[in-house]
Amino acid sequence: MNEAFFPAFLNSFFIALGVLLGGAFIGGIAAFFTNQPPLTTILRLSESLRIWAIVAAIGGTFDTFYTFERGIFQGETRDIVKQILWILAALGGANTGAVIIKWFTQEHLPL
Repeated sequence: MNEAFFPAFLNSFFIALGVLLGGAFIGGIAAFFTNQPPLTTILRLSESLRIWAIVAAIGGTFDTFYTFERGIFQGETRDIVKQILWILAALGGANTGAVIIKWFTQEHLPL
């Protein structure tokens, strides 16, 4: 990532959020057309798409491993800290999307 840190940090958060929300809601539309419960499907998809949202937000895993390797073997700890913060932003975006979906579906409420 050659862009400035803060825009990349925000991009990481919102890409993970968008992948999770978009994938789950589009999957809910597909569930509706196939006569399955849409809200249950949305919640189930949000749980299974979380890791893919994080991977999409950080731009794949090979750049991350290369950055960690460069940080460890060449002593560039600044790059390691940036990469960890980008991963945490992606985790936060995916978790925010999961919370929004839980609020939307209300599947977590006891009967």
